[in-house]
Amino acid sequence: MDEEELEVVEELEAVLHLSPEVQQAIEQVFPNQDPLDSADFNAVEYINTLFPTEQSLSNIDEVVSKIRLKIRRLDDNIRTVVRGQTNVGQDGRQALEEAQKAIQQLFGKIKDIKDKAEKSEHMVKEITRDIKQLDHAKRHLTTSITTLNHLHMLAGGVDSLETMTRKRQYGEVANLLQGVVNVLEHFQKYMGIPQIRQLSERVKAAQTELGQQILADFEEAFPSQGTKRPGGPSNVLRDACLVANVLDSRIKQEIIKKFIRQHLSEYLVLFQENQDVAWLDKIDRRYAWIKRQMVDYEEKYGRMFPVDWCMTERIAVEFCHITRNDLSKIMRTRAKEIEVKLLLFAIQRTTNFEGLLAKRFSGSTLSDNVVKKPDPQPPVSTNPFLDDDMNDSMTEESVLDKDSDLDKPKKHKLPENPFHGIISKCFEPHLYVYIESQDKNLSELTDRFVGDFKAQGPPKSTSEDAGAVLPSCADLFVYYKRCMVQCSQLSTGEPMIALTTIFQKYLREYAWKILSGNLPKTSSSSSGLTITSLLKEKEGSEVAKFTPEELCLICSILSTAEYCLATTQQLEEKLKEKVDLTLTERINLTGEMDTFSTVISNSIQLLVQDLDSSCDPALIAMSKMQWQNVEHVGDQSPYVTSIIFHIKQSVPIIRDNLASTRKYFTQFCIKFANSFIPKFINHLFKCKPISMVGAEQLLLDTHSLKTVLLDLPSIGSQVIRKAPASYTKIVVKGMTRAEMILKLVMAPHEPSVVFVDNYIKLLADCTTETFQKILEMKGLKRSEQSTMLELFRQRLPAPPSGSSATLPTPTPEQESSRIRKLEKLIKKRL
Repeated sequence: MDEEELEVVEELEAVLHLSPEVQQAIEQVFPNQDPLDSADFNAVEYINTLFPTEQSLSNIDEVVSKIRLKIRRLDDNIRTVVRGQTNVGQDGRQALEEAQKAIQQLFGKIKDIKDKAEKSEHMVKEITRDIKQLDHAKRHLTTSITTLNHLHMLAGGVDSLETMTRKRQYGEVANLLQGVVNVLEHFQKYMGIPQIRQLSERVKAAQTELGQQILADFEEAFPSQGTKRPGGPSNVLRDACLVANVLDSRIKQEIIKKFIRQHLSEYLVLFQENQDVAWLDKIDRRYAWIKRQMVDYEEKYGRMFPVDWCMTERIAVEFCHITRNDLSKIMRTRAKEIEVKLLLFAIQRTTNFEGLLAKRFSGSTLSDNVVKKPDPQPPVSTNPFLDDDMNDSMTEESVLDKDSDLDKPKKHKLPENPFHGIISKCFEPHLYVYIESQDKNLSELTDRFVGDFKAQGPPKSTSEDAGAVLPSCADLFVYYKRCMVQCSQLSTGEPMIALTTIFQKYLREYAWKILSGNLPKTSSSSSGLTITSLLKEKEGSEVAKFTPEELCLICSILSTAEYCLATTQQLEEKLKEKVDLTLTERINLTGEMDTFSTVISNSIQLLVQDLDSSCDPALIAMSKMQWQNVEHVGDQSPYVTSIIFHIKQSVPIIRDNLASTRKYFTQFCIKFANSFIPKFINHLFKCKPISMVGAEQLLLDTHSLKTVLLDLPSIGSQVIRKAPASYTKIVVKGMTRAEMILKLVMAPHEPSVVFVDNYIKLLADCTTETFQKILEMKGLKRSEQSTMLELFRQRLPAPPSGSSATLPTPTPEQESSRIRKLEKLIKKRL
């Protein structure tokens, strides 16, 4: 190329250079994989792509012809496009000119429309100006006419009001006064006008005069002095009450107060503190008197006072306040004469009267709002504290029959009585008499339970009720329920806390005197060794076992303690429902529930100890046998038969008597397995030396015991149930360890390394003590044991880094062995 051509190429490249954004947009609109269309096209790389090797140059003519053909096609396309764009500019200019002309025409039309709209708006304003003036004039005229009418009505009404007041025409005054007051409200903004202010003052003076006049009329009709009242109300007073509704509320309150005071004046005289009828034993007469007075009022004065005044209810409420104050005063004076029966009698009659008031009246006149506590839904249970339909009566005969009480469906709690406590609140300071009485009654009840248990004796194993809850338990909680309901009717404050303290005291006494106090005693004291156990001549002698009756008694006490535990929890919830919300935190029976849990644990432990101790002679016999002299493997050994016999003798009785508490029977099985299996392994270590045949016999016996233990929960039962997984896991783990010990005894101790490695692999507790016991069971000499122990210490895995070496805690089996050695030493010394 010459220089001119190079310049043209450079100019074209400068023109055709596009920004990255434009190039990316073109690629999105016209995607193309041709390298010639790439923005970063490199000719050298493109040629190298076409001719990667020298041999490929043989096709250069064909490639050149293809490129030339492509160039010719591109030229033709460019030529066609250029020719097609020749007339585009001229057409565009023509279209632009036409659009400009259309815009000019549109602008002219819009201007014409705007001018016409302005003319129309001006014309409308001219037309409506007069209409607006007429509207304002009409509005002002209407207001003026209305105000003049109101003024005329007010002036005429005030004159009529003053005239009717002087004539005591209260019926007309009641309607007129309300209208005058309503009209006067429209002139509040005109009080600056002297005439309006004068009319307002005349209305106020008329209201004041009406109030004084009506009060004087009522004072004349119902004088405060004396108890005699006229034969009946007058129409004048009835209309006067309607006027009082319109007047200041103080007039109405004064009328009500004077009438009620005069109506109850006779009551104040009849039931003075120095009168015999004022004492609690004649409290019925107070309520009978007010009932008669309310009937008398309805007959004579029921139509005189407006219904919305609730005069009957107001009389009853005032009677209640007077009665409460009088009773409080007289009970403080004669506090020493109050007995529990007299107190309960007075409270019962009072609460019955309060219930009667709640049925008769709505309580709308009470000044104190009754705060209602939420009504939680307790869970379903069979204890007496979940049945709320207890009779309201508080006499000794108010307790429901236990069976029917449990079977009745739970009813919804009734709305709380708004009159509750309006009189009976005065008895609360004297409820200590009731609390002391309940303390005494519960003490006598507990002593009676103790005497009845001693008289009846333990339940028989053949009895249908064996293992059932003791009847005294249900009686105790039914009594608790009655006391709780009674006390909640008397007070929901501090007396409920005092009653809770009494409940706690006798729950603990029941747990210790009735339940723990009647658990059978074992042959050895739980506090330590006895002389009897130390002076046994033969260690393998039969130990004392519980009789079937004693086993039934233990199960019955366990079931009773479980019932007490669940019912005590419900008792706590019920007490929290009954007591005031501010005192719920002081209701806590956790300590009593823990006491019953302790009784349950002690009962299970007694059952486990009994069965466990009955197996001790057989285990001792196993350890005394000469296992190195066993010549052949036969059936299970006699000691296994003895253990199975004791298990089959005790477990069915325990299971049948704990049928209602399956979880505690499962606990019994688990605790027995945790006690028996370590003891069995401990006696297994005492069988030394053991021959190969003896080890095989012991392995057979161990398997037999394992089978029996796995079937322990359902042994002797017609219904076969699968043992709980937690129990099965304990038995399998413990007895498998015993089997591994015997397999190690049977295994040859040579080579020593293999034997030690097998021990570490088979037994989880890789202790030197256990390893030495196995060597002694194999009958190895001391020198061989020393060599094996040294090798064992070398092969023993190192403890994890960071773990501190501590002395192992002695197991129960080791502790038992030490106790037996102490017994032997004491026998020798004696």
